[in-house]
Amino acid sequence: MGMKKDLLLVLTIESVVLGVVLGFVIRPFNPSNDTISLIGFPGEIFMQIVEMMILPLIMSSVISALAQVRARDARRIGIVTIIYYMTTTFLSTFTGIILVSSIHPGDPDLIHELGEGTLENTALSTLDTFLDQIRNMFPENIIQATFQQVQTEYMPIKPSRVRNATGFGGNITAEVMHKQTLTYTNEMNVLGLIVFCSGFGIILSILGDQARLMINFFIVLDAIIMRWISALMWCYPIGILSLVCKNIVDIDNLTETAQALAMYVVTVICGLMIHSLLTLPLLYFLVTKKSPFAFMTGMLQALATAFGTASSGATLPVTFRALEENLKIDRRVTRFVLPLGATITMDGTALYEAVAVIFIAQLHNIKLSLMDLVTISITTTVASIGSGSVPAGLDTIVIVLTTVGLPAKDLSLLLTVDWLLDRIRTSVNVLGDGFGAGIIHHLTRSSLLEADTDELIRQIREDIDILNNPQQDTLPISHHSVQSTIQKNTSQQAPHGYSKSARASFAPIPNEEERRVLLTESLPVDIHIADNTHIV
Repeated sequence: MGMKKDLLLVLTIESVVLGVVLGFVIRPFNPSNDTISLIGFPGEIFMQIVEMMILPLIMSSVISALAQVRARDARRIGIVTIIYYMTTTFLSTFTGIILVSSIHPGDPDLIHELGEGTLENTALSTLDTFLDQIRNMFPENIIQATFQQVQTEYMPIKPSRVRNATGFGGNITAEVMHKQTLTYTNEMNVLGLIVFCSGFGIILSILGDQARLMINFFIVLDAIIMRWISALMWCYPIGILSLVCKNIVDIDNLTETAQALAMYVVTVICGLMIHSLLTLPLLYFLVTKKSPFAFMTGMLQALATAFGTASSGATLPVTFRALEENLKIDRRVTRFVLPLGATITMDGTALYEAVAVIFIAQLHNIKLSLMDLVTISITTTVASIGSGSVPAGLDTIVIVLTTVGLPAKDLSLLLTVDWLLDRIRTSVNVLGDGFGAGIIHHLTRSSLLEADTDELIRQIREDIDILNNPQQDTLPISHHSVQSTIQKNTSQQAPHGYSKSARASFAPIPNEEERRVLLTESLPVDIHIADNTHIV
């Protein structure tokens, strides 16, 4: 098993390197659009398969995890998680602002080299984005939340006529007005699903043994999805190679753009490296007093997958395995913290947005005051929440630019180098989620161990171990083995006992007396069972 893990890690890293090399080798041949499509086709199918698994994975993992947690422990985990994510997001934004202000990569002469941008300003504000996230937390239709989410839009309405001067000779101009409307975009509302599943799982935990049947359903569903994903893990290297190679081949004017935006790219990468190699490890060490670099080593496959796919959601199954199997983090923590982190925590995105906004201000030789920098730090922190599914965080950057009165049209110029920055900041996002799970597990470990003394929680955890490690329990499940197990442990077993071999069936095993009563009630009245009859 260890050799298989190491081989999969090596193949994942090699697929990233090989994809980059093949991309730069194929570029000089100027392949046609059909050839580029064929290169990226395996990666496209791979991403569709992974995204197909995200919905059942999130629902089953969150519900099955919180069903094993007491309500007060769930509340503590949730509060610590939100505090951690907001803290790291603000720290990453602060790091980006300090770096871009110190290096000053934005030269006004670059506007002549890059040309004019094509984006337009938006009427959306940071408040609109924040309120949209609150609305999405509580969807009105949970089925609709699986494929749509709410988004505020401003629609142009009939312009009003404004007279500039009195009299018949005055000029009349039309002022375009916008009306705020709520629309639905075709995108999974992950935040709303997590909130629903969190409440569902906590209620199951409160109901306890009365809800055991429903708890068993989600435990088995989670085991099925993870077993399926484990089989698909060997497809990850092929999909990553295809995605990386296609993105590099498909870039236009790579050399010219790289030369013009070199300092901008260096600034963003330096900020991401400082956050991932200094800020996050230092925070982890201060809380846990453990080596952060040993922790990062256990997450290597998840980081390589994040770089190859540029998607926190697609990396989620790999991150689960890395933290639970390599780093021994309690699954009750990972199954709640990681899906939430993949949705709301965007350390790398927040840093990237802060650098991009100030870089555009420098391009236009606009001096930003201290109040402007504070506004940028707050708005990027708020706007980055839930922006993980938006490519390049484009919409949120436009909102921040509009908030501080900067032109948004030149933002499109930066997307030419985003193929690289997007992958690096996704890896930083995944690393931040992993460190968060490690910190939260450390802070809540004692209360989780205390909860393990509860009989129901202990039985559920043993069920999960049997499902996830079937090789540890190879005895066939039969009524004879169950009966012999019960007879050996009559003095220790409760009326409804669970043997280890039988508990995987998730059904209480009645003792001999209860079987006799049940069988007697189901037989005709004139049929009697002898006392020495052994019922099997």
